[in-house]
Amino acid sequence: QVQLVESGGALVQPGGSLRLSCAASGNLFSTYIMGWYRQAPGKQRDLVASITTGGMRNYADPVKGRFTISRDNSKNTVFLQMSSLKAEDTAVYYCNARRGGYITWGQGTQVTVSS
Repeated sequence: QVQLVESGGALVQPGGSLRLSCAASGNLFSTYIMGWYRQAPGKQRDLVASITTGGMRNYADPVKGRFTISRDNSKNTVFLQMSSLKAEDTAVYYCNARRGGYITWGQGTQVTVSS
């Protein structure tokens, strides 16, 4: 099993950039599918991006071309590079790890896009 801790959330102006990190403790990080989700106030938690053990990436339509997910298995970390940020990107961002029937979440990090 792994435990996840997100960091990097902040207040940023529209058009700005931000990089989120999710550090995993535990074993076999490279065997987990990793994902970033977000939840805005009053809305459901939605997938933002995911990356498989082999490095295949998947993105939600609203973030395609603006966000990039990556992982560094040597550091047990997954990243979300966000650029051209918009007000509608404001949300709590959660890291997620999946392997078989096992799923775990981090505690979330707040991203606020506002001038």
